[in-house]
Amino acid sequence: MYEKERDLIDALARRQVGRREFMRRSAQLGLGTALMSGLMGQTLTRALAQDGSFDWKKHKGTSLKLLLNKHPYADAMIADLDAFKELTGMDVTYDVFPEDVYFDKVTAALSSGSSEYDALMTGAYQTWTYGPAGWIVDLKEYINDSSKTSGDWDWNDVLPNLRASTSWSGVPGEALGGDNAKQWCLPWAFELNSISYNRRAFDQMKLDPPTNLQDLMDKAAQITKAENGMYGIGVRGSRSWATIHPGFLSGYVNFGATDFNVEDGVLKAAMNSDAAKDFTTQWVKMIQDSGPKNWSTYTWYQVGNDLGAGASGMIFDADILGYFQNNGDTKEKGNIGFHAFAANPDAKQPTPNVWIWSLAMSNFSGNKDATWYFLQWATSKQHDLFGAVKMDMVNPVRQSVWDDEDFQKRMQQNAGYLEQFQASAPGAKIYFTPQPLFFDVTTAWAAMLQQMVANEVPVDEGLDQLVANINDQMSQAGLQ
Repeated sequence: MYEKERDLIDALARRQVGRREFMRRSAQLGLGTALMSGLMGQTLTRALAQDGSFDWKKHKGTSLKLLLNKHPYADAMIADLDAFKELTGMDVTYDVFPEDVYFDKVTAALSSGSSEYDALMTGAYQTWTYGPAGWIVDLKEYINDSSKTSGDWDWNDVLPNLRASTSWSGVPGEALGGDNAKQWCLPWAFELNSISYNRRAFDQMKLDPPTNLQDLMDKAAQITKAENGMYGIGVRGSRSWATIHPGFLSGYVNFGATDFNVEDGVLKAAMNSDAAKDFTTQWVKMIQDSGPKNWSTYTWYQVGNDLGAGASGMIFDADILGYFQNNGDTKEKGNIGFHAFAANPDAKQPTPNVWIWSLAMSNFSGNKDATWYFLQWATSKQHDLFGAVKMDMVNPVRQSVWDDEDFQKRMQQNAGYLEQFQASAPGAKIYFTPQPLFFDVTTAWAAMLQQMVANEVPVDEGLDQLVANINDQMSQAGLQ
C-alpha cells in the first residue's frame, strides 16, 4: 500500500522534486494533506539514518515518556512521532497539560525526584531553577560525545544567541553562554518581540509602522482617538513574570537599562537607573493613553485575541503571536503585518528579548542515553524543517531552516515577517541577568507596573520602592 506515494516522497528526499511539485502530485494521487505530511516527516527523518557511522537503533525497544505543554510546537512533534519510532525502534508516550498548570506539573515531578518522565518542555528561565537544583542534565557531555551524537545533528546550525541563552554556569550574575556554562536544555523553537499591526487600519489612517517608542505612542494615540472601535496598542499587564519579558524588556534594554548590576560580585537591582526611569515613564503613559481598559488582566491570550479580533491596532509582543492570529481562524486573518522595532531612536538595532521553548532531560530518567537520542531527533534539521514547513513550528531555531526556500515562501504570506526577523535576529537573546529569584523579581516588577499605571504611585518613587524591595529579597536569599 502507498507504493506510488512512497516513491514520490523518496523522490522528495533525493531532491528530485521540490515540495511544491510534491504537493501537486500528492493531490493528483488523491491523498489528503495530513497523510502526505506524515509520510514526508518520515522520509525527512530517514535522511538521519543515512549516517552509517551512527546506530539510531541502539536503544530499540526502549520506551520513553514526555511531559509536554499544550502548544503548536508540541502538536508538530506529536504529528511526527511515527518518524522517530521508525528511525529508532523506540516507543514514546506523553502527557500534555495546558500552560496554566503545566509548570506546576513540571515542578512537582522534578522536585519529587520522579522517574516517570524522561524529557520535558521548558523555558530557559525555568532552567535557572531546575539546573542548579540538580533536576535536569547538563547536555554538554552528550553534545560533545561523538559516540552518542550523530554527525548530521550539527549543533552549530542552531542560532548562536539561542545556544548561549539556554546555557548558564549557575553562578548568579554570570553571563549566559559563558565559558563555564552548562547546557541545561536544547532550543526547540522560539519567539522574539516586535510589532504586529492591523494593515487595514493603518492603510485607512495612512500610517506607517512605528519606528521608535515616541512614534509608537503617537500612532497608538491616533488609533485610540479615531473612534473606529480600536484601542492603539496591546501589551501584557497581569501580575506575572510574563508581563516583563516580552515587549517591556525588549524596549527597556534598547534604552540601555538593565535589571541588575554586578558590583564586586554582588547583584544590585537597577530598575531605578536614569535610563530605566526614562523608558518606564513613557511605557506607563503609553498604556494609560492607548492601552486596553482592563490592561492589568492581559496575558498572551488577551493581547493576541484582541489583535485577531480587530480590537487593537497593534501589539508589541511575540512575533509568533501575530503569526498565529494572521493564520488562524480570526476576523483579521491575512490582514496582520509585521515590523521590527527599536524603541530607542538612538539605538542601532532592535534588541528583542526572547522566549525559547526548549527540551530538557530529567536527571531522574532511567533511560538517559535513549532520551538523548530523542532530544537529537526532536531538535534535528529534519524535524525542525518538517515542523516549520508543514506545521506551525515558528520560529525555527536552525539557520538552515530559515535559509530553506520553501519555508521562506511560506512565511512571505505574512507581510513583513521575514524582514522583521532578519532585522531583529542579530540582537535577539535573553537580556535578563540569570539568578535564582527570577520569578519573584519579575512578579514584583509587574505588580509595581500595575500600581504606576493605576496612578497609585509616581514612576520615580515606584521604581525606587521596587529596587529596595528586590534588594531586600536578594539579601534574604543570601545573594547580597
